[in-house]
This record gives sequence, structure tokens and C-alpha cells, in this order.
Amino acid sequence: MSLDISITRSTKPRPKPPANDLGFGRFFTDHMFLADCDAGTWSNGRVIPYGPLALDPAAAALHYGQTLFEGMKAYRAKNGRAMVFRPQLHAARLNASAERLCMPSLPEEDFHRALRALLELDRDWIPGATGTALYLRPAMVATEPFLGVRPARRYTFFIIASPVGNYWGPKPSALRLWVETKAVRAAQGGIGAAKAGANYVASLLTAEQAKAHGYSQVLWLDSTHTHVEEVGTMNVFFRFGETVVTPPLDGSFLPGVTRDSVLQLLRRWKVPVEERPVAMSEVAEAYDRGELKEVFGTGTAAVISPVSELTWGSRSLRLEDRRGAVAERAFQALTELTHRGEPDAEGWLVEM
Repeated sequence: MSLDISITRSTKPRPKPPANDLGFGRFFTDHMFLADCDAGTWSNGRVIPYGPLALDPAAAALHYGQTLFEGMKAYRAKNGRAMVFRPQLHAARLNASAERLCMPSLPEEDFHRALRALLELDRDWIPGATGTALYLRPAMVATEPFLGVRPARRYTFFIIASPVGNYWGPKPSALRLWVETKAVRAAQGGIGAAKAGANYVASLLTAEQAKAHGYSQVLWLDSTHTHVEEVGTMNVFFRFGETVVTPPLDGSFLPGVTRDSVLQLLRRWKVPVEERPVAMSEVAEAYDRGELKEVFGTGTAAVISPVSELTWGSRSLRLEDRRGAVAERAFQALTELTHRGEPDAEGWLVEM
């Protein structure tokens, strides 16, 4: 049975921010979606005015980290409606994260109906300028007040929305990365492939240390500090000569939707692509031979971010301070697709 959804419109609409000063995650729309789960059954779907969540101090999310989220974007369609980028993959990934964290799955039909209900009310918040979007943040938290260590029996799923510009600011530059050789963000067999809040908090200390030394983010290595895993919260790609290489999905980092989209584009363009382990020593050796042509990160928030420097111990590998040929082509293709305002042949943009 599909989730029933009630609508309560806000009587105090918020002023919309200027399009040239959106930043990322600073402003929020008038409404949010919520639904509750008790003993595996979802109910009380509702769109209500944006506001605080009420949580018992003993809620399991606050003590044992049973929290997850997704990040996705909506764009303005030519007919004024919302076009959401690859919502099917996001729904599937949310449920994969839920399974790993012993949280209830949400039927994909209800996931899509929740998005539609929220976007129906807040579609006027979708910015229209190139490089902007309405960022959608579905999330789930354990709400049962219980201090025993076990999966909670009650949960709240919610969606909030935020009009955003470029993740790195109005004048983004290529990233300077610190290659971390001591701390570990996640490991195979853990929860690294789930979009859990714990994965992000585990990265914060090292990221702040890197930023204090003038770096943009961290290039994370595996638990042996041998092979590359990801850039901050993005998947990472390298171009060795004419071949683009990215680490395989091994369970220790997130299967990015933008990563998958870039891989599909590259294969369609007949660009040689490999998904395989990449040792940091291989990256340095390719740089020494002049074969390291590009390094870039991919993710929903920033889309595609070029890397201009990798500092690995005493070594500094320096690249051009801009997107290389492959990253630029993929970035332009995704930007054109998402701002076209109409469905695409691949079915990546879904009207809501």
C-alpha cells in the first residue's frame, strides 16, 4: 500500500535568496517532508512547514549513530516543473545504506512520491541560473527512546531542500590535496559504502588539519595506506596518458551517482576506462614520467572538481590549475544535460 501524504502549507513563506549568493546549504525552502516508521511499517507521510525536529534525548540516533542521508539535485524544467537527476539510483542507494545500518527500507514508490509532494509546493525555489540547483537532502534517523544497544524500532524519514550554487564558492579553483598516510576514514567490511553520518564525522579532523595547512581537502588511502580511495567526500579519477582510471567499488567508499554517470559518458565516447586499484606510488611514478594528465573528483554537490596538487609526504605533484580535457568534457555534458530543462534520452532526468 502506498504511503498516504497530507499537505500543510506554510503561512509564512521565506524570502528567496539572491541567485548570485546562494553558497551551499545555507538557505532552506518553505516546506519539508516527513514520514514515520514503527516496527517496519511506514505511515503519517506529510509535507509541513520547515522547522525543527522533535527528538527524545534518548533517541537511538543521538547515541548509536543510526542516521543516514542522501544528496541529490533538482533542476528547473522548461514547463516550470522539477527535473530530478537520477532519483532511482538515489532511492536504491538510500535503501542499501539502510540495510547496512539495520534501518528500515523505504519503498522506492514512496521515495518518489515524497519528492513529488515536496517539489510540488517548493518548485519556485529551484534556481534557474547555470551552475545552480535545488539540493535535496533525504535523511533517516532512529527516534525510539531506548538506551540498549540494538537496532531501533522507530524511525523518521525526512526530506529538506536548499537552493545552491557552486559547492566551492563563486570563483572555485582547482583543489590542493593532502594525501593522508596515518588516519583512515573507513575500511573494507565497515560502513564506508553507506551514506552514514559516521563516515563523514570520521573525516573531519584530518580535513580540518589539512585545511589549516592550506589544502582544500584530503586524498584518502586504504587501511594499508597503499591504494587511493576517495577525495574528501568525492570519488576520484586519474588520467594516465589517454586512459582514465578510478578505484573499484570495494565496500569502503560510496558508490557515487556522479561517478557512475561520468563512467557511462566516457564509455559512450570510447575513452579508455579502467576500474581497478590505484596505488599512490603508481600515481607518483606516472607523474615522474609525464603521464599523469588529470586528476579530478566527482560528486553530487560539486559535480566535477579538478585537482592541481597532491602532497604525499615530502613530494608535491603539481598539475594545471583547471579542469583537463576529459574532466571539462564530462562537466560540460552534465551541465548541459541538467540545465536543458527537458527529459533526456538516457532517462537520467525525471520530471517530478
